Amino acid sequence: MSLPLERHGQCLCGAVQLDCRLDNAHVSACHCRTCRRWSGGPLLAVECTQPPVIGGSDALMVHASSDWAERGFCSHCGTHLFYRLKAEPHYAIPVGLLEGEDWVLDSEIFIEEQPAWYCFGHSRRRLTGAEAFAEAFAEHGEQD
Repeated sequence: MSLPLERHGQCLCGAVQLDCRLDNAHVSACHCRTCRRWSGGPLLAVECTQPPVIGGSDALMVHASSDWAERGFCSHCGTHLFYRLKAEPHYAIPVGLLEGEDWVLDSEIFIEEQPAWYCFGHSRRRLTGAEAFAEAFAEHGEQD
């Protein structure tokens, strides 16, 4: 597999197209209450540090889901397109939107909010929300 990975994806109806450049094929599972409410379960996403190229932006809607983040979706079919940090060039793209089968479930975040009725089978990196935010701020050189 050559890096960076270039992956194409689209919403359910095809009105919004995404072209993403990824540093790796790692998938993260977010168990936070907001992601579970948004997606109906844990959000399984790949991370982009460069904004994806979005075609069909007339169908793109963005919702400010917190003081620090926004979520994009298709106004025609409702497909969830991305979670992005407002202050950073960080996008989490639901992995099911993108082409490819070589994904690796690599980490879980907000494990303290994971409900008891589901779990993933194999061992991986597991972080609390506080640990995930501390790591993200350390990577981008920001302070709380």
